[in-house]
Formats: sequence, C-alpha cells, structure tokens
Amino acid sequence: MAPFEPGQRVRVRLDNPPHHYRTPAYIQGKTGIVEKLWGEFRNPESLGHGGDGLPKKVLYAVKFPQADVWGSYSGPRNDTLVVDLYEHWLIPAEGA
Repeated sequence: MAPFEPGQRVRVRLDNPPHHYRTPAYIQGKTGIVEKLWGEFRNPESLGHGGDGLPKKVLYAVKFPQADVWGSYSGPRNDTLVVDLYEHWLIPAEGA
C-alpha cells in the first residue's frame, strides 16, 4: 500500500546524505501535491552503491508551483513543475 495518495499535500524532506541520492536539492523542503503514483521500484539510492534496491519504494509524481520552487520566478502564477520522487523523501505536509 502506498503511503500517499493523489491529491495529498506532501513536503520533501531536507537531507544531504554522503552518498548517491536522486532528489534534487532545489526541491528539498518544498511542499507539493501528489499527482500520480508510478508504482513500486527498486530503490536507486541502494542500487547506486551495489545494493539490491530492496525493499521496493513507491515512486510519485509531485507537482509544485513554480513560484514556490524558484523565488525569483516571474512567469504565470499557475505554472507548475512536476518532479518524480521516491516515498522515503516525502513527509505529510503540515496542515494537510
């Protein structure tokens, strides 16, 4: 069972592990909305270090307002950015 569902507000946790990771620094700490569940996949952070990638992790498409991601963004207010993120990088957003 997936920990998050489409429409749920989530926040990307802040972290800078000393190893390979797949979550862009510019999106860490930002709050978005789960758009879609892609399914379960082997964890690429484990695979990147010779591990087996297990247990599998749920991969999500998460939508963020561009203005919230880029402080100086001057495009249309309704522009969004969608980022694929694994479940272990997401936490429920406060007030969700």
